[in-house]
Amino acid sequence: MFKRSLTTTLAGALALGLGFGLTACSGSSGGSSAGGSLPTVRLMVGGIDKQIYLPYQLAQQLGFYQKYGVKMVLSTETDGGVGAEDAMASGQVDMAGAWYVHTIDFQVKGKAVEDIVNLSGAPGEREMCANGSGVHSPADWSGKTVGVTDLGSGTDTLTQFLAGQSNLKTTQYTRVGVGAGATAVAALQNGKTACVMTTQPTVVAIQKKNIGYSAVDLATTTGAQQAMGGTWPSAGVLARADWVKSHQDAAQKVVDALVATMHWIDTHSAADIANALPPSYVSNSTVSKDDYIAALTQDKGQFLPDGIMPANGPKTVLATEKLVGVKTDAVKLGPTFTNTFAIAANKAEGFTPTTTPADSNG
Repeated sequence: MFKRSLTTTLAGALALGLGFGLTACSGSSGGSSAGGSLPTVRLMVGGIDKQIYLPYQLAQQLGFYQKYGVKMVLSTETDGGVGAEDAMASGQVDMAGAWYVHTIDFQVKGKAVEDIVNLSGAPGEREMCANGSGVHSPADWSGKTVGVTDLGSGTDTLTQFLAGQSNLKTTQYTRVGVGAGATAVAALQNGKTACVMTTQPTVVAIQKKNIGYSAVDLATTTGAQQAMGGTWPSAGVLARADWVKSHQDAAQKVVDALVATMHWIDTHSAADIANALPPSYVSNSTVSKDDYIAALTQDKGQFLPDGIMPANGPKTVLATEKLVGVKTDAVKLGPTFTNTFAIAANKAEGFTPTTTPADSNG
């Protein structure tokens, strides 16, 4: 089962403080702002400065939450703290910027959580392998050591899934926790592992050092389809089903803002996006702005342009869970997501969706 969320995979890569102008988690759940004019919604992101999660803050920077009628209170999870999805499930915040897979995990635990807008069709990960390792697919892991963020993490689950698809048993290769960012780079550079699974901008850092290459692409929708047998929806907005039911208007406004953001991402360059984000997100001690833009240009294909949960995506994620041992026999995928809000948002803005929607009745 996924441990916390796949969001932890870049925790060390962008070791930034939380003083990015994020508003503290406060205010009544879905209630009115101090001025009484806009509903307030609290959303915690699983690492708000990570490239895989950039739409949440970008929507704030572009003024889209306010434009579409909601006061958004953003916060971010921190290492060692409560995960965004757990904060949402316990009522500490109204929504979580986290991975769709958690809706399945919560259902297994008897909790009703749904994804109300989906932002990406891929995990955002790449399997980076050391020059000279001879690894070009998971089948080549036999007899080798591969790095994951930590045992039990999302990268560990994805690694086991990829190996299983290549008919490799866990006894035929070794998995070790190498963290993220600098520690993952060091593991590859020092020969501790043949490969590591990581995200941007760590990928670009490895490439710049010329110590490794991308052997498996899970960072773009096309790559995920090839490697995992289908689109693998990941980042989205998760909320408790009972909260969504009692806050339909607020939920729609949030989705309106994020669908507009996804359309903006689709029609703008990586440089445009980087220029719109807070400077500290794109240029700091671990990444230059040029590196950030290069990384985003490489993996911008993970983002969906219309916020719609893609057809067969939920089934691919469920297959991942089942293969690694999660008891999924009683899982019903329908309640884990809805396209109602995203379809309405696209229609209201006159956007033509390009994603074939998953059937929530299936």
